Amino acid sequence: MLNTIRNDVQSVLERDPAARNAFEVLLCYPGLHAIWAYRFAHKLWKSGFKLLARWVSQTARSFTGVEIHPGAMIAKNLFIDHGMGVVIGETAEIGNNVTLYHGVTLGGTSSHKVKRHPTLEDNVVVGAGAKVLGAITIGMGSRIGANAVVVKSSPPNAVIVGVPGQVLLRSHEHALIDLDHNLLPDAIGDTVASLVMHVEELEKKLNGHLPSSPALHTSDHGVWHGEDFAI
Repeated sequence: MLNTIRNDVQSVLERDPAARNAFEVLLCYPGLHAIWAYRFAHKLWKSGFKLLARWVSQTARSFTGVEIHPGAMIAKNLFIDHGMGVVIGETAEIGNNVTLYHGVTLGGTSSHKVKRHPTLEDNVVVGAGAKVLGAITIGMGSRIGANAVVVKSSPPNAVIVGVPGQVLLRSHEHALIDLDHNLLPDAIGDTVASLVMHVEELEKKLNGHLPSSPALHTSDHGVWHGEDFAI
């Protein structure tokens, strides 16, 4: 038990630059408190004390803002940063060294008593507000962008962004501690930019020159330039 607590605290210190020392983590991290409550509730659930397990889970939810069903399967070193609004459903499965930010939902999509919640393999990072829905599997080392809605399985080492989630494969693995959420790709924006460039090339071939005042130019590092926008 003490070794498990020590590993939990160490995982927070490694993944959150705001964590200054172990004592602060023990006192001030509701995501960690929610995980400890889950472990107790899960033991009760596996022992057949299901109502008591749900009561422990709901009590922890009141204090931490994190709702973890005691039937969920969670491996080692889960880190829930900030905690508030995280929901983990009954048949969810979470591998080792997974990171969840606030507002994440691992939700179900069936009313039948079957596997209906997602499986997150080892080293997955799920950004703030993301929703992962259904009996799908998110491959090892994948990263889900903030506010993405993921309804399909992904291969290992993928990046998933947008609504619905678009899967992009990375050419190489990234470090476990990966906080550069500002570097997420914009699949839809890049597609639109490609289309705009294609249209401009076609107009150039047809007219012999680019239009004198195009309504929209291609994106410049995420900033779009246009002409005479009326709001």
